[in-house]
Amino acid sequence: MKSLSKDARNLSLSALIQHIQGQTCDTRFMVAIVGPPGSGKSTVAKQLQNMLNATVPESTAIVPMDGFHFDNAVLRERGRTAHKGAPDTFDVAALHMVLQRLRTAFGGEDIALPVFDRTLDLSRASARLVTKHTKILLVEGNYLLVDQPPWDTLRSFFAMTVMIDVDLDTIRERLLKRWTDLNFTQAQAIAKADNNDLPNARFVLQNSASPDFILSQD
Repeated sequence: MKSLSKDARNLSLSALIQHIQGQTCDTRFMVAIVGPPGSGKSTVAKQLQNMLNATVPESTAIVPMDGFHFDNAVLRERGRTAHKGAPDTFDVAALHMVLQRLRTAFGGEDIALPVFDRTLDLSRASARLVTKHTKILLVEGNYLLVDQPPWDTLRSFFAMTVMIDVDLDTIRERLLKRWTDLNFTQAQAIAKADNNDLPNARFVLQNSASPDFILSQD
């Protein structure tokens, strides 16, 4: 397994906040929040957003990678429905184009983002707006640091990258709870976690470039 901490610095959440706040630039500041499924990316991104906006209101927005899932109809055509969430089940080119727009549109226009609805199991188009005045973007997702095409085209957008460090046993527990909370049976939850989610988690850990920072989760 690739060592993600070789060149990375370990930070607490509060230290990460201070580091982001200490950055000065005239353009948008994009931070990649990366980790395996079930590592807590969405929770961490929301905590960061709340803390940063508490200091400078409306300064920070979240850009979720999950909004770029291919629709279930596309996955059925490709025979990939059972593997939804794997690297090839995302529209990486669309994500790249949106990040490009976000980078260049600071101060110019509001941009709408798709957001994945886990309950409905689909992405809702134009479900969230990033206003033209929002300067800090927390881009969160599993594969943002994967060093294989086409994912490796995204790295240049990020001024800072953060990998959430959680052990696989904890990830499995969280994934099982995720699926049972969505009314899957225990057997179905185990199958989804062990046959799809955990292989995806290992892929992230084995194929991601070293981040700038490691954020440990208890």
